[in-house]
Amino acid sequence: MTDSLSRHLRQTGVIAVLMIDRADDAVPLARALLAGGVDSIELTLRTEAALECLRRIRREVPEMTLGVGTILTPQQVNQAKEAGASFGVAPGMNPRVVAEALRIGLPFAPGVCTPTDIELALEAGCRVLKFFPSEPCGGLPYLRTIAAPFMHLGVQFIPLGGVGPANAAQYLSEPSVLALGGSWLAPKDLIAKGDWVAITKLAQEATDLVRQVRP
Repeated sequence: MTDSLSRHLRQTGVIAVLMIDRADDAVPLARALLAGGVDSIELTLRTEAALECLRRIRREVPEMTLGVGTILTPQQVNQAKEAGASFGVAPGMNPRVVAEALRIGLPFAPGVCTPTDIELALEAGCRVLKFFPSEPCGGLPYLRTIAAPFMHLGVQFIPLGGVGPANAAQYLSEPSVLALGGSWLAPKDLIAKGDWVAITKLAQEATDLVRQVRP
């Protein structure tokens, strides 16, 4: 991650993690999140519409910082960059995927959940890492333990998996946490109903929480 992108994500505090089935939902969803103060998203490559959603948001909601998640292959790294992604995220640490991201200049956060994962990511040149799945792995106490030997190297984490309003403040208070991956900000049922008002409300609540914890 570039220094400027890392600073922006730390200030934002939450990255809305989105799985969108219909491309027509992409722009109103992005605008709903932005209205609530959330200006960073991770579009997961779990639907056929994902890259088209990215292109539409890039074109019509340029204020958004756009990431692409669930990147599993080098080909997807290139597809994400070509569609306009500002950064990429993976659930695991695949050296080939990370190498391709570095080769084409796409800031990248591989997924880690063990000290070995962290060492592999550091060896590949990554300093911002996705801690996944955070709560099933052991949550914040576990993160503190595995992060400790690496903190002097400037490692930062984006926890995702079991993170939500009930524990977000504790994660945001942790020095090693750059930002949270927030899948709770835009649940699939609200997207399906087109309930943009409810999504804006969730985004605003998350934004308020970030401001309380990180004034």
